Amino acid sequence: MSRRARVQQEPAFLLHHRPFRDSSRILDLYTRDQGRISLFAHGARGGKNGWAALLRPFTQLLISYSGSSDGGTLNAAESPGVPASLPPERLLSGFYLNELLLKLVPRSDPHPELYECYAHALESLATQPAEARVLRLFEKRLLDALGYGVDYSRVESTGQAVRPDAYYHVRPERGVESETLATREAHVYQGAHLLALAAETLEDPASLAAARELLAQALAGPLEGRALGSRTVARALRDLKQGPVPGRQT
Repeated sequence: MSRRARVQQEPAFLLHHRPFRDSSRILDLYTRDQGRISLFAHGARGGKNGWAALLRPFTQLLISYSGSSDGGTLNAAESPGVPASLPPERLLSGFYLNELLLKLVPRSDPHPELYECYAHALESLATQPAEARVLRLFEKRLLDALGYGVDYSRVESTGQAVRPDAYYHVRPERGVESETLATREAHVYQGAHLLALAAETLEDPASLAAARELLAQALAGPLEGRALGSRTVARALRDLKQGPVPGRQT
């Protein structure tokens, strides 16, 4: 996009923002048709343009901007409807989704289908009880959209369908590998759990637990060792709720 380009009424979500000079902000946004972009919002913290309350995470926006998608200028922002809000206990999950987009989606690489998946995930976090299932489905769809997805329904080397009652080796870089008799080896999963992830059902705790492990392994590659701050906070909060473990020094 040229420096003089103008984009009008682009659907977007704010992923992250940070102060800039006295009253402005630098915004990291995920847009439907332009992908992930960064803009300057001049005067956004001063309140004169009414953006201070509007420019917040998890609120769908319509933005207009000029210049490039990496350092352009926000000219207008509005909400297309009643702003939705995540319950306080779901905010960390929302920030986890944002962090995945910030770390894995290249700038100016549009994925309209992923934008819709993200919007749907936020709506589901706000309205549905199955929080873990929402996160797993978004992780899977994110990996699929970026080319890191695994076909969990077939053995990669033979093309044979995965059998629900069998156990399989699974590696993110190779997909579903050979069937095995062992059930306690690393990277071995029951076929029924692989098929549940492939079909995006994940209706039972065992399938969800397997999906969490499988998708964490698949995300490790594209993350390239980069830590996720939201995961660190989630672990710390979980440890705080559980209390100290007897005999363990902190």
